[in-house]
Amino acid sequence: MLALGTQWLAPPGASLFADEWLRDRYLRWQSTDTPEPRVLVVDIDEASMAELGPWPWPRARLADLVEILLTTYGARGVALDIVLPNPADADGDLRLGMLARHARLVLAQAFDYSQSRPYALREGRLSGATARAGDATAATGYIANQAAWAGAPNVGNIGFIPDPDGALRRLPLLTSYQGARYPALSLALIDCCGGGLATLPPSPQRIAYKRDWSAYTLVQASDVLAQRIEPASAAGRLVLVGSSSLGLSDRVATPLAANRPGLGVQAAMLSTLLDLQQGTAPAPWPGRWIGSLYGAACVLLALWALPRVPAALGVGVLAALSAAWLALAYAMSPHDPYFSTTGPLACTLFLLAVAVPYHWQLTQRKSRHLLDTLRQYVAPEVVTELLRSDIKDPLAPAQREVTTLIADMEGYTTHVEALPVAAAAQLTREFLECLTGPVMAQGGTLDKYTGDGLVAFWGAPLPNPDHADLALDAAADIVERVRQYNRQRARNGFAPLRVRIGIDSGTAFAGDFGTGSRSIYTAVGDSVNTASRLEQAARDLPHDIIIGAGTVAQARRHRFLLLGERVLRGKEKTTTLYTLEPAMTQAALPAAEEQPA
Repeated sequence: MLALGTQWLAPPGASLFADEWLRDRYLRWQSTDTPEPRVLVVDIDEASMAELGPWPWPRARLADLVEILLTTYGARGVALDIVLPNPADADGDLRLGMLARHARLVLAQAFDYSQSRPYALREGRLSGATARAGDATAATGYIANQAAWAGAPNVGNIGFIPDPDGALRRLPLLTSYQGARYPALSLALIDCCGGGLATLPPSPQRIAYKRDWSAYTLVQASDVLAQRIEPASAAGRLVLVGSSSLGLSDRVATPLAANRPGLGVQAAMLSTLLDLQQGTAPAPWPGRWIGSLYGAACVLLALWALPRVPAALGVGVLAALSAAWLALAYAMSPHDPYFSTTGPLACTLFLLAVAVPYHWQLTQRKSRHLLDTLRQYVAPEVVTELLRSDIKDPLAPAQREVTTLIADMEGYTTHVEALPVAAAAQLTREFLECLTGPVMAQGGTLDKYTGDGLVAFWGAPLPNPDHADLALDAAADIVERVRQYNRQRARNGFAPLRVRIGIDSGTAFAGDFGTGSRSIYTAVGDSVNTASRLEQAARDLPHDIIIGAGTVAQARRHRFLLLGERVLRGKEKTTTLYTLEPAMTQAALPAAEEQPA
């Protein structure tokens, strides 16, 4: 909607400041100083006034200037970019009046478009009304020529309406005042002496500014009067007579420069209309449609891409779309004066403003999901350490040195078969609390519950050189917690429970395994299988904790009791079995007593 609104809701001639700023840059880059052969500019400049006298000049001198241009130099037509509301020397006024009625001379008058002026500006006598149809801009006042010239057929308006930033980018081709229509100076000159313009473009007409001031053939009025210029430089051209003198204050801001002669604006408008007349203007393009479709394409592409690509790449995509539009708008600006150059840019900037928070929200959601997932497996301290680390994906499968602990209740069926369902569930929950608390306290990763037992490991997702010792500490604490729990059960008249624990260490793959619909963070490897077999072997041994050789090799602060060798289920070779020395399990007692049963 943003892209469509900027293209279609703004009326012709009304544009955003950003639009005009960008279009002005395009004009400066595209303007050329290639000579304009159809237009001659005669400048009443400081040098001319220094040679012939200050302004205002006698009307006879102006009449001489026009006659020399039309006769000696063979100009197609002359337009005076000067308003002369008061009579001066009678002979000169008479000659200029006759030239305006019978020769190829266009006089000037200036309309006022101000809606805030406290009084109506009316000076001189209007003339040169036209029957042309087309868009007309309403005027509120005027400064016209003296009444003696009211019958002149060719008179053009040099009044203008600057944009809010003060720059002159458009001129009204037709002005309406009290029911009559009056043409612009350049249009009156073409209609009078340049073959006419069959169809008027929309008004106010944007000045193309295709040529810079240096592209126009500029001669001094004093050189024309002294006939010091080559006749070929004026023959067959349309001539504009005015002044670039700072003393006459005819200076305006244009897209090409902040301070240019108003005469240059009239020359640029004349060139613009001649290009339209002769078919040399850039072919029209449907800029609004192109801008609208481009903005819609940006939205669709962003909606597809932003949820699928990283935030940095999403920003890059939007930046690339903006750069592509800038290039397209640059190519399109000479072909359509009314499309919004910044509409699609506003669209991509809006998407950028939305995309960054959107990606942040997705990242936050993903982070919360990751944290919630991790908290199901690992201790809070490990989660905090993961957040501080620079691991890109801590759940991705990776090879780690881990110690696996597998524990369950011996004779679970015997203990629960006579219990009601609720009591059996409570027994299971309380027993698992005895197993889970020490695992989390020692920073272990909870792999899964196995009904009446659990699987846990140390060394993943964060590597830990003390993984073996931490697992042994947890095992000793589990035994002590079960011992305390049994004291409570004995007071209530229940039989004691026995926990069986198998522990082994070695290389394993730890990570998030599964399918797209379900996955679990687990460890896979031979040491994991060995720990399971050691837990099963404990049923035939009087020791609650059975430890494999891998853990014994990596532990640093525990002592072990050798139990001998045994061929475990699923193994071809014998496995050496160990357990903790009794003193080691007793050493865990103070820590265990601090933990709730």
